[in-house]
Amino acid sequence: MNADQKMRQSTSASAYGARAGTGAGSGAGDGDPPGRVRRFWSERRIPAGIIALVVAAVSGLLLYDVAAVRSGRRAMGWRDWLADELAARPLDNAWMVAGAALLAALGVWMVVMAMAPGLRGLLPMRAPEPEPESGAGAEAAAAVRAGIDRTSAGLVLRDRAMEVPGVRSARVDVGRRRIRARALAHFRDLDEVRADLDAALHEGIRQLGLARPPALSVHVRRSAKSKG
Repeated sequence: MNADQKMRQSTSASAYGARAGTGAGSGAGDGDPPGRVRRFWSERRIPAGIIALVVAAVSGLLLYDVAAVRSGRRAMGWRDWLADELAARPLDNAWMVAGAALLAALGVWMVVMAMAPGLRGLLPMRAPEPEPESGAGAEAAAAVRAGIDRTSAGLVLRDRAMEVPGVRSARVDVGRRRIRARALAHFRDLDEVRADLDAALHEGIRQLGLARPPALSVHVRRSAKSKG
């Protein structure tokens, strides 16, 4: 990167909350412990329903075949073929080992998916502060849970970025652990635009009231139409 390119772009990466005691990082609830609010858990109705239907169908088919054999009928072809294959192949056969490994990996994957929260696109927000004089109101406030979609949070922060003087266009990508902002500036010094944009986005993140505010990364460069 030459000196001219260095003059045309300015980058900053700062963790949210590093401005404790300043205007951009201070406010009610900024010092709350990060583990106070847990992530939302997906109910997984559709995957659970699909797995239940598949298990029920396979179990019903196997039960019907066993009942048919007990009543004197011949077993289905697929069960005869499976029994012959299992009886003929040794345990160290490549297909047997591969099948067992596949079933084990599938079981581990299902356990991990069942224990993971899911809903990665939803960011939990801080619980509302209960009033000191209210008794039952404090319990009701503690039971309230709020969240914001990452796409919606990105749109809110992009609107904040567009309000900064000198910003021609902006894009804000909100992740679970980091927020990346990219902006094009068409006038003013890049460092000044970057500083104002950084402060505006920190204030916007604070006003979102997130339980675990992600780190912020800001990148500003000169617009192509302004280089000439």
